[in-house]
Amino acid sequence: MKLGNLVRKFRFEHGEMTQQALANAVGVTRLTIHSIEKGKFVPSTLLALKIARFYGKPVDDIFYIDDEEDLNDEKAE
Repeated sequence: MKLGNLVRKFRFEHGEMTQQALANAVGVTRLTIHSIEKGKFVPSTLLALKIARFYGKPVDDIFYIDDEEDLNDEKAE
């Protein structure tokens, strides 16, 4: 199980916003936004809330639990 996200989708729906512009808006580095989008970094609850608030959306519109990995693990057994 991992945390999936639609951060990139929301950036592009918000005027093709750059990672740097979003990072500035929520107080992190561009690398943090990049890592979140690629699934290499799970944001803190506070950061997830900041991103959701920035876009005016509920957190679960942007972040979701990806059960696909669990299904792949079960198939391998």
